[in-house]
Amino acid sequence: MKTKNDFIVRPTNLADTALLPAIERSAATLFLQDPALAFIAQADAGISEHQHRQYVAQGTSWVAVENEQQVLGFLCAQPEENTLHILEVSVAQSAQGQGVGKALVQQCCVEAKQLGFAAVTLTTFTNVLWNKPFYEKLGFVVLDAQTMSEFLRCTLRDEESHGFPTGSRCAMRKVL
Repeated sequence: MKTKNDFIVRPTNLADTALLPAIERSAATLFLQDPALAFIAQADAGISEHQHRQYVAQGTSWVAVENEQQVLGFLCAQPEENTLHILEVSVAQSAQGQGVGKALVQQCCVEAKQLGFAAVTLTTFTNVLWNKPFYEKLGFVVLDAQTMSEFLRCTLRDEESHGFPTGSRCAMRKVL
């Protein structure tokens, strides 16, 4: 997928996986703006290179690449019943605000539909400007407790157990 900003989104390859943890750390520096979430930028607990290799093997990881070599951002997901669940979207700090995240999410949705998934899901912050409102603009809707899957309820509980403030996260879905 070619974009106006002269980057492409393509499937992640194994050579890319060594670069992705650093991109996730770079993206997380944005959380330093919020004292309650600054721990995200200071934590060393992102997706490991080994885990990225697993998503590559599943065919559920994409990168945005400039000049066919510089990785600007990534998205990785996992199948969960009839949905493709986005685990992480990270864009290097230097490439934020240039449409990279949007292109990654859009490509994920296109691929999910082609793979036969009924929807794409994710969890995100409710009160962080570049999270919930960003996904709403891309067609995702917030799920309430009655409409979300057990997997999503467990994911939200797990996120709270890892330090995310209670009630700060929501589950969202985009029907394809």
